[in-house]
Amino acid sequence: MPKVISACELTLGERPPRHRLLPWLHGELRSAILDGRLRTGTRMPATRDLAGQVGISRGSVVAVYQQLEAAGLLVARRGSGTWVSKWAPKPLEKAGESVAKRPFPLTRLAGLTWTHPPRPFQYGQAVNEFPIELWSRIAGRRMRGASSGLLTGWSDGHGYPPLCAALAGTLGSVRGVHCTPDQVVIISGVQQGLDLLARFLLKPGDEVWMEDPGYFGAIDAFSGAGGRLVPVPVDDEGLDVAEGRRRAPRARLAYLTPTHQFPLGVVMSRRRRLAALEWARESGGYLLEDDYDSELRFSVPSISTLQSLDHHGRVILVGTFNKLLFPAVRLGYLVLPHALLDEFLAFRLRTDLHTVGIDQAVLCDFIMEGHLGRHMRRMRDLYASRLGALSDEAARHLRGLLDISPVRAGLCTTGLLRNGMSSREAEEAARREGVETQALSRHVLQRDDVRGLLLGFAAFPEKAIRPAVESLARALTSTGLRGLTGRARMGRCVERK
Repeated sequence: MPKVISACELTLGERPPRHRLLPWLHGELRSAILDGRLRTGTRMPATRDLAGQVGISRGSVVAVYQQLEAAGLLVARRGSGTWVSKWAPKPLEKAGESVAKRPFPLTRLAGLTWTHPPRPFQYGQAVNEFPIELWSRIAGRRMRGASSGLLTGWSDGHGYPPLCAALAGTLGSVRGVHCTPDQVVIISGVQQGLDLLARFLLKPGDEVWMEDPGYFGAIDAFSGAGGRLVPVPVDDEGLDVAEGRRRAPRARLAYLTPTHQFPLGVVMSRRRRLAALEWARESGGYLLEDDYDSELRFSVPSISTLQSLDHHGRVILVGTFNKLLFPAVRLGYLVLPHALLDEFLAFRLRTDLHTVGIDQAVLCDFIMEGHLGRHMRRMRDLYASRLGALSDEAARHLRGLLDISPVRAGLCTTGLLRNGMSSREAEEAARREGVETQALSRHVLQRDDVRGLLLGFAAFPEKAIRPAVESLARALTSTGLRGLTGRARMGRCVERK
């Protein structure tokens, strides 16, 4: 018997501002058909009922239905309504649970605005503070004296040997990492490392513990490789290892940001770290440690890596220099267990022989001559000052609207919304006031108890922070009022159902 769906049964995403309702409704219905939530032979809600639920005119809903009909996704039958077409594409089979049926993870970036120069509170770094003239002098010196090795690269996939040695020494002394230079592999940033490791380690259907909320770049890499994402909640101690064991005891991989969790900023407790290592040893799984923002810590000592506690070769460490240098440099590193090294290097050579040699040599000189350490200390002071300005202004203007999380490291902070506000509504309201934020819901896999905004503080001067906080306060105040009205409307819909 054909399925008939009512307007109140139709599950739609977070409602956008009124002027964007038509493209939003079109996108929601199109996605529901393409991913199989609205299956072939389903009768769509009556246009009048759907218009009443969404809060737009019946003519607007008719227009959306006509667009979907023109695309071959719906078919109108005189006297019997509008139906999902039998010609609509069948949903693609995906490895994983219902989480994997959500839109492809890169759509989490849809709607974000990136400006140059950046404006509050875009995530980013103060690239104008980088000593580019010094870097250029080192690069010129290297180019003038370039050896054949620098010009041809390194066919073994490791990277520039002096840089690998310098990193092994620095990571050992600063981060407690136990490794030899041959365990270090130079890559083009964290995202390339995640993609390579996902395709190297995972078979379609392999389970992967994912921090929830967590980094969308990792979500993208693992799901793209066919991994079955297992959301594991994050609390004040980091990823809940016991819950991960309960949900997927034989997972192939666990992705962790233990030193500075993205996006909540918590530090994984030693108890949880040891529990994660014990799970990996028992199950034969691997822990992929993303050393996110570890070098930019404020007023607290450096925290040793999870890898420093590993005695069984179960931790893979990935890190980047892009946050300290500048994003376009695209230099990062992996530290691999000996047991994986040869096979991984052979795998890498299929798609990427090596990272740019000259850039590696310039970075090596930049480190060995002490420039990186001096630049890092200067940027810590600068970012700490900008963070202090944000904290002061937030205490004055955002009390009761946004609870700013304590910041121990990094380039951004998380503010948790109060009064039941929607993350996306708050993001849109802030944009209307000229303020750029990221809704925390962009980084959530499964949880519905985390509502907030991600606020960058590093990429713009302090003088821009106060007016931006005042604008954000206005946006959140107006959003809260509209949210109450919207919930009242939804309440009436539930009553009719």
